[in-house]
Amino acid sequence: MTDITNIYKKYQAQTFPSPSLLHVKSANGSYIIDYDNKEYLDFVAGVSACSIGHCNKHVTTAVQNQINKYSHVMVYGEYIQDPQYKLAKLLADNLPESLSTTYFTNSGTEAIEGAIKLAKRINKRSEIMYCKDSYHGSTHGALSVMGNEEYKSNYRPLLPNCNQIIYNNLESLEKISDKTSAVIVETIQGASGFIEASQDFLNQLKKKCIEFNVLIIFDEIQTCFGRTGKLFGFQHTEIVPDILCIAKGMGGGYPIGAFISSWDNMNKLTHNPKLGHITTFGGHPIGCTASHATLDYILKNKIVDSINEKEILIRKLLKHNKIKSISGKGLMLSLDLHDNNETVRIVESCMNDGLLLFYFLFNDASIRITPPLTITTEDIEKGCKILLENLD
Repeated sequence: MTDITNIYKKYQAQTFPSPSLLHVKSANGSYIIDYDNKEYLDFVAGVSACSIGHCNKHVTTAVQNQINKYSHVMVYGEYIQDPQYKLAKLLADNLPESLSTTYFTNSGTEAIEGAIKLAKRINKRSEIMYCKDSYHGSTHGALSVMGNEEYKSNYRPLLPNCNQIIYNNLESLEKISDKTSAVIVETIQGASGFIEASQDFLNQLKKKCIEFNVLIIFDEIQTCFGRTGKLFGFQHTEIVPDILCIAKGMGGGYPIGAFISSWDNMNKLTHNPKLGHITTFGGHPIGCTASHATLDYILKNKIVDSINEKEILIRKLLKHNKIKSISGKGLMLSLDLHDNNETVRIVESCMNDGLLLFYFLFNDASIRITPPLTITTEDIEKGCKILLENLD
């Protein structure tokens, strides 16, 4: 074990007993390079965060220009800052009219926390419904609506009145009542193997929520921008949420999150009490600049238009008797091997051969494939070839 590895393990808090220990020297496009100058084709993209590749010039140039103007100047919402209002306007231009007003946070889990508070502020109810096998973050509020008890049990007590329904199960929607404040749902479940919400489930969810005046919160933290072949995952459906939570890919590799709703809803955070939601670094000028540049790049280069073809190519290439099925949509795909030991072996052996893959939090038998949206056809073919060779 090297001195650097010892320092890393001793002084930096760890979350996993056996991290991969890839020592990153640089990253560019769809590749990460280590200190031995070995290149790794990245089929993970920072767990969907590096949406338009590493060190995208459009983003880095915008960030460098903003750094030379100013960084943090005041807590969120007090001063007019160009990166914030320009990004908020660009988001509104690409969302339905009912999702016009954005509150910027530092991360996805903070967006969830804000959305839960906003829902309670709107309808003065306390019950939050969430789905089995859902993942919305690791802070206490987000953990309270996580659909996996293993990750919650050591941190109780959590928020009261958080109750579980079953994803894609119509009968469980009967639990929604006039005591429910909001139902929080992922359009594609990010931790359990990229399971899509069925249209029937979402239609019945909407019907129930209208009946009891319940808010729908969509967690699009992993699906934005464009990862599913639409700018936002809900655009594949007939449902528009009351509150939308985004993060990860919206920053192009920089930290940022947001929860979005109507102006009337968001304005409730200004009074009774005033400062109803507060953050120091939320809406940081650098994160907002990076996010605006990311969305601008995706829109101007019509990146979303290529996602469906790339998905078709991956599904066509990855034919193997060990791959039982492929779940997900766009460049948000799960290889279902149905073999926990084989999953670990494949991820580790592919890394040795220069291909980065990753696991799921709640699903040990599947492999995550979430490359940058800008990945080339040649790199898709190269990565799939490495993967098939290791499956053999």
